[in-house]
Amino acid sequence: MVPLAPDSRLIAGVGDIHGRFHRVEAWLDALEQALDRPVDLALAVGDVEAFLLADDHRRKAAKRGMPAEFAGYADGVRSMKRPLYFIGGNNEDFEALHDAPDGFSLAPNVHYLGRAGLKELGGLRVAYLSGIHAPRFYEQPLKRPRSLDTAKQAGYFRASEVDKVQALRDVDVLLVHEWPRGLPQRAQEREVPPPGRTLPSYWIGNPITRRLVETVHPKWVLCGHSHRAFAVTLGNGGRQPSRVACLDQAAKPEEAVFWMEVRGREVVSAGWGTSGQVAWRAGQPWGLGCLPAPSEAPSLETTGS
Repeated sequence: MVPLAPDSRLIAGVGDIHGRFHRVEAWLDALEQALDRPVDLALAVGDVEAFLLADDHRRKAAKRGMPAEFAGYADGVRSMKRPLYFIGGNNEDFEALHDAPDGFSLAPNVHYLGRAGLKELGGLRVAYLSGIHAPRFYEQPLKRPRSLDTAKQAGYFRASEVDKVQALRDVDVLLVHEWPRGLPQRAQEREVPPPGRTLPSYWIGNPITRRLVETVHPKWVLCGHSHRAFAVTLGNGGRQPSRVACLDQAAKPEEAVFWMEVRGREVVSAGWGTSGQVAWRAGQPWGLGCLPAPSEAPSLETTGS
């Protein structure tokens, strides 16, 4: 392992947390130890499920069998060690998030970015779009989540939110929850999956997010939702390529944690998991060959998806 440059910053991406904040913190501790460097900030790609009250978690969480861990951060019993910024997925405490479409802090070092927009984080221009695509609700106004039905609808992005992000340019990182459509086809056009890897189903992802990536041309795209790791580059015709890193849910760190070494506004190296092993360096191709070897270690998962 080559040490990171002393003037660089370390930014970690985290897959769908689904309330498992303690294990994510432990993984980031391990990454810091491996790289002998503090994590400057973490970016979570949705389905964080930061329920402020334990009772809310028990009633509304997608994985109710998991402990209601975020309540401890919300009431001050426990503190997040480094800043965590997250977008909304399709499973969140939408009642708590609704009145802050431009983001707010739920607890010290825990920040909801908002439904759509751009913020400068760690010296990078980070664009974001919360939620997934549901064609029926795409043009409909967002309703206050007062029931299970309206809460579910709050997990779908709207046309006006997509338009807001689509107008952005000069973006370093784009955070989305659902994959852009067509990533498996794009990968198959370029390379053969490494041993032990299979391409995901062609239907994964949505065309709206794909069009968004092809319009904004972010340097990097981080996404979750489909609970598996994937890596592919989008872009051609002389335009800036977009390197897409899809993260698994927070069951095992090897595919749920993706770290980036940043100098200025450029990612100069990146890796998966907590070992500190570099999977990619600037100037190298980004694709299936950059994925970690499939792990056969037992999952920390305790409930179904």
